[in-house]
Amino acid sequence: MIFEKIAQDSNSSARCGLLHTDHGTIQTPIFMPVGTVGSVKGVYHRDLAEDIKAQIILGNTYHLYLRPGLDILQRAGGLHRFISWERPILTDSGGFQVFSLAENRKLTDEGCTFRSHIDGSKHLFTPENNVDTQRIIGADIIMALDECTPGDADRKYALKSLELTKKWLERGYRRFKESEPLYGYSQSYFPIVQGCVYPDLRKMAAEHAAAFDADGYAIGGLSVGEPTEKMYEMLEVVDPLLPKEKPRYLMGVGTPANILEGIARGVDMFDCVMPTRNGRNGMLFTWKGMINIKNRKWADDFSPIDPEGTSFVDKRYSKAYLRHQFVAGEMLAAQIASEHNLAFYLELVRQARAHIEAGDFSAWKEKAVKNLETKL
Repeated sequence: MIFEKIAQDSNSSARCGLLHTDHGTIQTPIFMPVGTVGSVKGVYHRDLAEDIKAQIILGNTYHLYLRPGLDILQRAGGLHRFISWERPILTDSGGFQVFSLAENRKLTDEGCTFRSHIDGSKHLFTPENNVDTQRIIGADIIMALDECTPGDADRKYALKSLELTKKWLERGYRRFKESEPLYGYSQSYFPIVQGCVYPDLRKMAAEHAAAFDADGYAIGGLSVGEPTEKMYEMLEVVDPLLPKEKPRYLMGVGTPANILEGIARGVDMFDCVMPTRNGRNGMLFTWKGMINIKNRKWADDFSPIDPEGTSFVDKRYSKAYLRHQFVAGEMLAAQIASEHNLAFYLELVRQARAHIEAGDFSAWKEKAVKNLETKL
């Protein structure tokens, strides 16, 4: 995988580039829709590609490992073939899900023992078998196994957690280098920078991760309960320490404003369930602010959902109709809102890229963030 930088903002760390993979080239900065179990909830792959214009999607190792399982995925020829998606895929290691969903989990130097949230069966993720699992799933970009430290962890716990993550990275990287892809295309392995909200730990983690000759680097353990300003501070700590010629991926973040602020701090790749999860609950993101479409005020508003939107749903359906669908409990409501939000997020990063290339990103970003955080 090769990262080609195209332009750099003169007033921030924002940059845009091209990420070349065997399944296609990704324009950065990029937002990646979350397809946890091989599907982005409520959205056809046709619409993901043609309407939303997603360039890369995510799969989740924890969920795919448990169901449908590695045997099915390997017999299918990997996740791309199984889900009929020809563009790039990224898988996380499943660490976050192990620590947030699984019961009776136990961390040791060996790895993490956990019980399935589906049937209670017992499993073990080690840095080595986690690489093997992601080889079988077959994503273009795979993540190191780490512990996602809670945002409110004290420094003693955060340090202990970071030391474990560092040991696991060393073992996982070695396994990645010793193993081969299974389906005839290359895979890239990203270390993950942890360290909670402690600048010295983030610095230690970033320097340790940067010592590995990886194709890119991830920043984890943010947007997990810490104040937003702390998240931005931690990005500013790691920005100068990670290799400039490699892409940076901020995991699980976030709101449209978070994404623009992350881009300004040197981040190239983002993912979050917010567009679809909030969409299913009636929240729409627009350039003018956030709309709670369930509110009574939209009941007789026959204007398009979003006149500035890029999805076909934005001009085909009215606010009144979408509100009616939510009130009636129709599944179409969640589909329309999810499609709108995902298309908006992809347009958000396209606009950011255009302004980086034009040389006015920082000024544009300040104005955009104020509008994005308005509640309509």
